[in-house]
Amino acid sequence: MVCTSSLQPRLLSSFVGDRLIHSKQSLHHFFTNKPGTKSVSVQLSRTFFDLTSLLFSKRNQDNLRNNKHKRLLPGKISPRRTVPDHIPKPPYVRLRQSPGISSGPELHGEIGKECMRASGRLAAQVLEYAGTLVKPGIKTDEIDEAVHQMIIDNGAYPSPLGYGGFPKSVCTSVNECICHGIPDSRALEDGDIMNIDVTVYLNGYHGDTSRTFFCGNVDENAKKLVQVTKECLDKAISICAPGVEFKQIGKTIHDHADNYRYGVVREFVGHGVGQVFHCDPVILHYRNNGGGCMVLDQTFTIEPMVTMGSISPVMWDDDWTVVTADGSLSAQFEHTILITKDGAEIMTQC
Repeated sequence: MVCTSSLQPRLLSSFVGDRLIHSKQSLHHFFTNKPGTKSVSVQLSRTFFDLTSLLFSKRNQDNLRNNKHKRLLPGKISPRRTVPDHIPKPPYVRLRQSPGISSGPELHGEIGKECMRASGRLAAQVLEYAGTLVKPGIKTDEIDEAVHQMIIDNGAYPSPLGYGGFPKSVCTSVNECICHGIPDSRALEDGDIMNIDVTVYLNGYHGDTSRTFFCGNVDENAKKLVQVTKECLDKAISICAPGVEFKQIGKTIHDHADNYRYGVVREFVGHGVGQVFHCDPVILHYRNNGGGCMVLDQTFTIEPMVTMGSISPVMWDDDWTVVTADGSLSAQFEHTILITKDGAEIMTQC
């Protein structure tokens, strides 16, 4: 089985720490996997699989018809990698709990800000290195192995490893995978796009960042999706400052994606980050009427997930991998930012 689960219409952190509850009010959506595999019936809640979602699915039909990539299928997952005992581990690893989003924002003094800059810089360096490995033929598990080694060589812990049971040190989300792809034995193919999501825990602070990379010769439709997704993030960061309403982030991203008739995934959100992996505020990437304003010295992520077609997410049986319902391509970019008196400082830069 590849996927049978639907996502409950509620806000999930960008890295899901808890499991799913099926909606009682649902409709059935069928899609066919790679020839030779059976069709999968997926229950999608009306809350997010509605007329709007149907319009998203139809509005880029030409791009979807021209999409030549094969439907993503799971590969073999290697054993969990070890971390030396001398490297400090976040509390959720020791407690073996499945944490969600903690209440309360992360506000930092000067020492905290320097620690955040250090963890963010390392995360950016690891991501930069991981991107150099993206070539046809490399297995996503090999990328995980290299990322894992670089993180522990720098005295840090790979934050995803053991978070809510996640089995690897990085997320590798290929083509239609929206987020939380588990590195496995699948080799990248020419024309793939792949988001790599890196978070490191260094000196008690998390630095969280991601980027979508090209593998070999990528077609123009995919390149455009990736470019616009990056622009969504850049534009959202540019409006951040003390006193700005959080809902302006979603409006900025949604407006820009609409200009290109792309969809914005709603079920996964940005979040506060610092000494805690996921905390307040919850950052919505679509138009919303949420409350709250940005505060000086606050850190959080912005991480829009933008699709070429359907915005309805479907989860595989591994309880992590999330793909688009129609197999359309998805891209994502993410930075951790600090709210300063002059605007926002990007903390996850080399």
